[in-house]
Amino acid sequence: MTFQNLPTLLSEALAARGYAAPTPVQAAVLEAEAEGRDLIVSAQTGSGKTVAFGLAMAPQLLDEAGRPRMAQSPLALVIAPTRELALQVSRELTWLYEGAGVKVATCVGGMNPSQERRALSYGPQIVVGTPGRLRDHLERGALHLQELAAVVLDEADEMLDMGFREDLEELLDATPEGRRTLLFSATMPQPIVALARRYQRDALRISTTSENRGHGDIAYQAIAIAPADIERAVVNLLRLHEAETAILFCATRDNVRHLHSSLTERGFAVVALSGEHSQNERNHALQALRDQRARVCVATDVAARGIDLPSLTLVVHVEIPRDAETLQHRSGRTGRAGKKGTAILLVPYPRRRRVEGMLRGARIAAEWVNAPSAADIRAADSERMLSALLAPVEIEDEDRELAAKLMAERSPEEIAAALIQAHRAKMPAPEELLATDAPPPRGPREGFEGSSWFRMNVGRRHNADPRWILPLICRRGHVSRSDIGAIRLAANETLFEIASPVAARFLDAVQRTAGEDDGVEIVAADGAPREEARRNRRDHPGAGARPHAGPGGHPGPHKPKPYSREHGNGGRPDKPFHKKAAWKKRPEQAR
Repeated sequence: MTFQNLPTLLSEALAARGYAAPTPVQAAVLEAEAEGRDLIVSAQTGSGKTVAFGLAMAPQLLDEAGRPRMAQSPLALVIAPTRELALQVSRELTWLYEGAGVKVATCVGGMNPSQERRALSYGPQIVVGTPGRLRDHLERGALHLQELAAVVLDEADEMLDMGFREDLEELLDATPEGRRTLLFSATMPQPIVALARRYQRDALRISTTSENRGHGDIAYQAIAIAPADIERAVVNLLRLHEAETAILFCATRDNVRHLHSSLTERGFAVVALSGEHSQNERNHALQALRDQRARVCVATDVAARGIDLPSLTLVVHVEIPRDAETLQHRSGRTGRAGKKGTAILLVPYPRRRRVEGMLRGARIAAEWVNAPSAADIRAADSERMLSALLAPVEIEDEDRELAAKLMAERSPEEIAAALIQAHRAKMPAPEELLATDAPPPRGPREGFEGSSWFRMNVGRRHNADPRWILPLICRRGHVSRSDIGAIRLAANETLFEIASPVAARFLDAVQRTAGEDDGVEIVAADGAPREEARRNRRDHPGAGARPHAGPGGHPGPHKPKPYSREHGNGGRPDKPFHKKAAWKKRPEQAR
């Protein structure tokens, strides 16, 4: 399929941008069955969906001659979840429709609302904005929607996740009955289905996402690493890949600030994006990346939504995403419009199992690799250096004269060595990692081979804590602390391990001390926690845990909390202290 059936001015704009053929989502919205209908489109991030809905709106914006339709108010409204995405959409629609004479106005938070109202008064055919700012202009009478022919909800799932439901409903309720509604969403959760049912009529469902949700143009890698090595691993990844543009994802503003400062000190050209930056600062940061004055961006999830940088080829998840959808949205910053990209997850050893589950849920096949060492960086540097220095170049006469003077003063080996040193001096030094291999799995403690497991009917909901559970076990079972192995706290119960030589004596003691006034019941468990959980799932499929139930379904004791929220500065009784993240500590602190 080609763009031949489009208005001439649109075809010319696409050709000037290098579009030879439509992407799958663009081809789908141009099919005859999609013409004039409401659409629900599931498409991956970076699949060309902005141009897709721009082309889908063409019949509502242009007449048969390809000229803008006459109207006193906007004909199309595009709603996006973030400022960055709205600005990106505005830029895309501007170049697409500029030749046809269609005007685009942008309304986003953080910009001057007076200037936006002035732009709206000039009669733009397309208005692009974020829900909150558009609603504000609507309520103030600056935005008129009575002639609207098409409305687009871009990344609708993100807008609902961010709490924009009321804003969206007020905007959609103000639009005419006969307008087209184009809903674009990477995922289709129930709230999106409900929104479509309310505001669309006979919508055509289009899906260009494959059975394998992993993006075909993104190579996924995962690195299991010691928490204290994460920052050094980030440095080595940037040095190994030497990406034209890279983005590093952190979970909080503080971590963004810390990593940005650390990389700047090491000599990287880096910018930061987080909620603490103003719109002007964000615009300058993105422009620095586009101009190649900066090559690395450290960002939070929300701040990076909607970023579209054609040169971005590397995404590093410095802190693992909270779920599979966040993983895909983060990774989707690269591998856009048919270009290849790499997404790398840095996984602390204790969280590997959780990440493996997340990858399975996202149907992403990630390759587990080792973190690059300093030796790997030096080897890659040597290859790149040889390739760059041996490439054919045109030499000016002035340069030849200088080369002749150098040859007269120094040997070729000395000149080459000086050139290599000068080349290396411009690059940040690679880091030596403290640990390059995952720690071996721990076997059972001596004396705990074939140990016995017991259960007591108190758990986290009763504020169970090893600091008072341990003495209680010793007192009730007549054992010492060295006879007690692992302790596993669950919501409503606690399982613990007793060394095999004293297990029989322990069971006899707890049976004799049963009925003490502490209300705690201790009984033998059927096996280790994981084995027992598997057995329960097999024998009782679909059975859920009963709240506050101990062994046999009896309610656990409601004891006063021995460690309340006043203990330390924590907001949770089971986590009273908030320690500094290991990857933010200095090496000597992290050990």
